[in-house]
Formats: sequence, structure tokens, C-alpha cells
Amino acid sequence: MTLSNSIRKGRDAFNKQSWAKAYLHFKAEDLDQAQDLEDFAKAAYLTGKRSESNDLWARAHQEYFNDKNIPKAVYCAFWLGMNLLSQGETAQGSGWMARANRLAKECTECPEHGLLLVPQALQKMREGNGEEAFKLFSRAFELGQRYNNQDLMALGRLGRGQALILQKQVTEGTTLFDETMVAVLSEEISPIVAGIVYCAVIETCQKIYDLQRAREWTTALSQWCDDHSELIPFRGQCLVRRAEILQLNGEWANAIHEVQKACKLLSEPPGETATGEAYYRQGEIFRLQGRLSEALEMFRIASKWGRNPQPGLALLRLMQGQFDTARAAIQQLENEKKDPIARSRILPAYVEIMLLVSEQTKAQKATDELMEIASRMHADYLLAVALYTKGNTLLHSDETNPALECLKESWQLFNQTKAVYESARARILLGQAYHRLGDDDSAELEFNAAGNVLKNLGAVPDIERLNLLTGHSYSNNHKLTPRELDVLQLLATGKTNKEIASQLFISQRTVDRHVSNIFAKLNISSRSAATAFAHKHQLL
Repeated sequence: MTLSNSIRKGRDAFNKQSWAKAYLHFKAEDLDQAQDLEDFAKAAYLTGKRSESNDLWARAHQEYFNDKNIPKAVYCAFWLGMNLLSQGETAQGSGWMARANRLAKECTECPEHGLLLVPQALQKMREGNGEEAFKLFSRAFELGQRYNNQDLMALGRLGRGQALILQKQVTEGTTLFDETMVAVLSEEISPIVAGIVYCAVIETCQKIYDLQRAREWTTALSQWCDDHSELIPFRGQCLVRRAEILQLNGEWANAIHEVQKACKLLSEPPGETATGEAYYRQGEIFRLQGRLSEALEMFRIASKWGRNPQPGLALLRLMQGQFDTARAAIQQLENEKKDPIARSRILPAYVEIMLLVSEQTKAQKATDELMEIASRMHADYLLAVALYTKGNTLLHSDETNPALECLKESWQLFNQTKAVYESARARILLGQAYHRLGDDDSAELEFNAAGNVLKNLGAVPDIERLNLLTGHSYSNNHKLTPRELDVLQLLATGKTNKEIASQLFISQRTVDRHVSNIFAKLNISSRSAATAFAHKHQLL
């Protein structure tokens, strides 16, 4: 049979990983060869034409079946099923997986049997059964080794790493990730599997707070996407991960730029599951900048895409002074989350909210739990978060000296992990601790260092809070003197003017004057309004 020029060019372009050219050349012909249809399906997928790719996978499957090449028919049915499931087409995806499994029973052992173990193992992971998932991924890996199938070996090794991490064997799991990534970087595996591995490794590393690996592999994924400019499916997820790292590094403007590109790319029909995460990330940065109406809109869109907008939305409500709403939302989330890693992501917000609504006992219990999780995970960033949370809780209990020690260690760890915003927040609490101990020089140094960082970030709510704490002009807002701040903090805890005078060793008349000045500067007229202001700006 004589090959047409378009088919020949399509095959050549596909082998050179020029997927857009391959797609155009294949599309120009009425293909009838199963291998060409398979390559056409891959080219369509890699250039973002997912619906067309699904049709082509189905055609390739049928041609292989007609040719009695059952292993390849299973292969096409598997990838079609995986694609449909990832798009939320559960019924169709499950149907194709069932067909693949039925056909696989008709042929002798082959690599495709290993591929079919992957969705079974993933289901075990979702059920929290890491031990059984590890066994299934190990069988898949062994079949990959037996048939020298690099894709199957990569998926099996990746899954084994994830299953070990689920069983809290983090060091062993990340070692397998590193080995898997070597195969990706050496281009031993196909682009579709390479993209899956990149995204899964980075997502898991961020989930377990392994920021060094997350940064390293995000950089590698960015380079891979840049080297393959025609690549579409993984580019959106890459942008989301890159935005997360940029946010952590304190490059908020660049992070917003990247995540906005991700939102546009991921939300194009038929849409991807990472879309909700992209909108949530944008909402979080807006919230930290004080752009609350924009943040609220991003959280709402994230919810439409299936991403729970918590704890960001609860923290937003807290910033708006809607304390009951914030407490109810974070309490519900805390009740739902059972997995320690998942709980580690919501407990800091839970403690922050509980402290500001005077639920000290609940805050203390959650702080202890977070410290315990951090001690087991051996992740510097999580330990920094836990120590910050503990320091904040101790400050609210007037245990200033132990709070100071926690906050010093927290700041050092945030600094080491290059967490710019979090480091600045730790310095604010350090300043408060020093001030309570009468060391105003050290307090001023901490406040000034934090203020410079927050100003560069554009973290308006934190700048406003710092202005109130210091009376300095990091931005143009109300200024309370240090003594007025002391009075406001005690007033907000429910103390009378007489009790405040006794605690500060000043006359009640002086306290009366300070309260009047506070009301005038804050443009309020009642103690309840002053209390609400202190809670809203986290001055307690």
C-alpha cells in the first residue's frame, strides 16, 4: 500500500514530538490504520483537542480489535477511559474501563494488564488503603519491568511512592519520586505519562510540605512545557503550581499573572479539574491583598468548579468582621476532615478563628494536634506553621516568654524555607511579644522588618494591623499610641476601665481618657464596636 504524503509527514512530525504538525497532517487524511489513529489521538490530546481525541481513541480501539490485536485494543480503551474519568464523565469512563478489563481476560499476560491495575490502585488510595494500593502498584511495576515498558514502570513507581506516603513512610515515598523523575528527565517515557508524573509528584510534594522538591520539580515542569510549546493539557496545571511557588516566594504580582493565565487555559471547554484550584489560588492572593470582593468572586467560581472554597472563605469572613459565619464554616470543615495531612491544612485557620472568637480551649486543642502532626511529618514549613500557631495561642493566654521562643523558631524556619509572607507575619507576633515584655527596641525592629516586607507585597490588611500596633505609617490609616493599643486589647477582652487601670498600673481617669481617644480615632461610639474592631484587625 502506498502511503500518502500527509500520512508520511504526520508520522514523521509525531516521532519528532511536533504534535501540532502531526495533528494537521493526520487530519488531512481519512486514516484507517490503527497505529496512525492511535498517534492521531495522542496528537489531538497533547494539543488540547480532548473531545476529538476521545473519538480517535475509540476509532483506534475498534481498528485494533478488528485486526485481532487485543492488547492494543485494551491499551486504547484504557486511555480513553482514563481521559473520560478525568473529565468527569464517570459513566462513560467506567464503561470503557470495564470493556478494557473484559478484553484483557481474552489475551495472555501483557503490559496492558499492568495498566489496568492503576485505576484499581488509585481507588484504594481514595479509600485510604495505602497498603493494598502499594501491592497493586508494585504488580504494575513488576509487569513493566518484565516487558521493559517504561511508561508502566514510571506509573507503578509513582504510585508506590504515593502509597508509601499515604502510609506515613514519607522518606521512602519521596525517594521513589526522585527515581521516577530521573526517567522523566531522561525522556524515557511518553509525553502523556511524563505529564501525569510531573503533576502528581509536584502535587504530592506540596501536600506533604516538601517545598524543596516542589520548587525543583515545578521549575523542571515549567522548562518541559516551555520546550514543548504546543503542549496544552499539562500547561494549566503547571501554571497553578508555579503560581503557588511564586506566592510562597513573595512574588505575588507574578503569581497572579500566572494563575490568571491558568484560569483562562483550564476553563476552556471541556474544562479541567484543576480549574477550581486555579480560581481558589487567585482568591487567596486577593484576600491577602485586601481585595475582598474580588476574592469572594474567585472563591465562588472555585466552588462552581468543585473546589471547596474553605478555609479561604472563612478567613475572608473573619476579615469582614463576620465572626459567627467564619466560626461556623471553619468548624464544619474541621468536623469533616479526618486525614492528618488534610487536617494540617485547615488547623492553622481553625486556630486563628477560634482565638479571635474567644474559643481558647478549642484553639489550644487544635494547636496541640497540629504540633503533633508536624512532629511526625518532619517538614520544616509545616513545623514553622505549627510553631507560629502555638506562639499565637500562647500570646492569647498571656504566656509571653514561651510564646517568644516558639515564634523565634517559627521565623527562622519560615526564613529557611523562603516563605516571605509567613516570615513577616511571624515577625509581627515577635514584635507583640517583645512589647509585652517591655523590650520596645526589639519590638520596633521586628515591626519595621515586617512592615517593609508587607508593604512590598501589598498585604494591605496586615499593614493596617501593623499600623494599629505601632502607630507608624506603613500606610495612611488610624494610628493608636502603644498605650492606647494596650487599653484597646484589654477592653476587647471584656475588662472594665477600673480593671484595665489596675493591670496597667495607671489611674482610672487616664484609662477613661485613652478610651475616649480610641473611640475618636476609630470613629466608633461603644465598647462593643471597639471589641469588634480589635477582633477584625487581630489585635488581641
